[in-house]
Amino acid sequence: MNNYYIAMGANLPSGKTSPKDTLNAAVNDLRQQNMTIAAISPFYSTPCFPAGAGPDYVNAAIHLKCALSPKDMLAHLHGIEANHGRERLERWGMRTLDLDLIACGDSILPDLETFEHWYDLPQEDQRRAAPSVLILPHPRLQDRAFVLVPLRDIAAEWRHPVLKLTVNEMCNALAPEALAEIVVLET
Repeated sequence: MNNYYIAMGANLPSGKTSPKDTLNAAVNDLRQQNMTIAAISPFYSTPCFPAGAGPDYVNAAIHLKCALSPKDMLAHLHGIEANHGRERLERWGMRTLDLDLIACGDSILPDLETFEHWYDLPQEDQRRAAPSVLILPHPRLQDRAFVLVPLRDIAAEWRHPVLKLTVNEMCNALAPEALAEIVVLET
């Protein structure tokens, strides 16, 4: 069994379905597969990233256990996104559903050298270029409060296999104003 950590987000309606309801529907889609949902974070309202690029997001994190390979898991997540109206038109664009595979246990994929290349990529290049292979852990997770705050709710002690920091430690390293922008939604 693999332990997967997935960041969930949406800031556009899917048809008549609100972003929050789309996240709930995606969780139900995952429940109907041969996957064990170990934990789900609360839903959060988070500012659009990059700033000013659209409406605020609803974000959450989920911990899944299943036998799928990381590549198959990514394909499965992309299928769920497509079923909820996701179109990949623009890097870091607005979306009806985003299911980002953040980590698979302590795996480093495809290898440390590729991870380090994308980890060290300057911000302006990150916006223009997308990797052609799955990179785990996600090379930007340590920079993003909208990923780390929900992840802290379900995996505070998960340790990044390259940075050797826990989710708690990565959260504590973020600017207080970045953390303050992440607000839990009422259920």
